[in-house]
Order: sequence, then structure tokens, then C-alpha cells
Amino acid sequence: MDDLDTALRQLLERQAIEEVLLRYASTIDRKDYATLRTLFCDDVRGQYGDVVVEGGDALLQWIDEMTVGRSWQHHLLSVYHIDLVSDTEAEALTYHTSHQTSHDTPDRCSRIIARYTDKLRKVDGSWKIADKVMEIGWTDEIVAPSEVGP
Repeated sequence: MDDLDTALRQLLERQAIEEVLLRYASTIDRKDYATLRTLFCDDVRGQYGDVVVEGGDALLQWIDEMTVGRSWQHHLLSVYHIDLVSDTEAEALTYHTSHQTSHDTPDRCSRIIARYTDKLRKVDGSWKIADKVMEIGWTDEIVAPSEVGP
């Protein structure tokens, strides 16, 4: 029965971690920064391409500044791996595609293809992002067709 208890505990931990990773994206999409901040350790380190930001409040401010002109965002995530390193540490690999439109160019959609490598830490019983690295594969822009329909 101990093996079953361990397996069940690990499944529950992985599910909780996946929830944090998915909620990270959905809170950015909805600009729900109060919830987004709760997902970060206070000493979080974020690296997005060549930009490195340290600290939960600083990272939240940077994300807000990067998305202030966005009228709509959509992150599509596929969590590939969650590795439990210890009872309080985990690592994850997530593939990422995002689509973003801006207020000033609503007929254009920026697309980012990337992957996240995350380190998570359990703090007061909750998993939080301690380190997030975004490796950008490529970016492009999609222009809406001038006419829609047959």
C-alpha cells in the first residue's frame, strides 16, 4: 500500500504544479496580475530571451509593461515533463505558443513559439514558480485577411 500512497501523492503534486503553470498563462492572458503574483516565489528569477528579471514584484511589473498595449492574448501550453526533485522542489518543461493582438493594430497578430523551463518550490504548502526561462524559438506576425467568408 505504501507504493500506491506514494504514487497517488506524486500524481497530486504533479497536478498541482501543472495548475500553477497553466494559471500563469491564463492570468497573463486576462491581465489578472493579483493572481499572477501569488504564483511566484518572492525571489523568483525570470528570463525571457535575453531579459532577466529578479524578484516577484519586479517580474510582475515587467510582465505588465510588456503587455500593456495588448488588447487580447492567448497562450497555448503543453506541459511535457514535471519532475519531482524533492518534496519541495520540482522542474518542468512546457511548450508554448502565444497569439497577441494590440490596440493600435487589431488586424495583426503577433505569434511567439517558445518553451519554458521552470523550477518550482513548495512554499507554505503551495507550489510556486522559483525560476522561469523562456527560450524563444521564433516569432512572426499574422495579418488578418481583408475579407472573411466564402
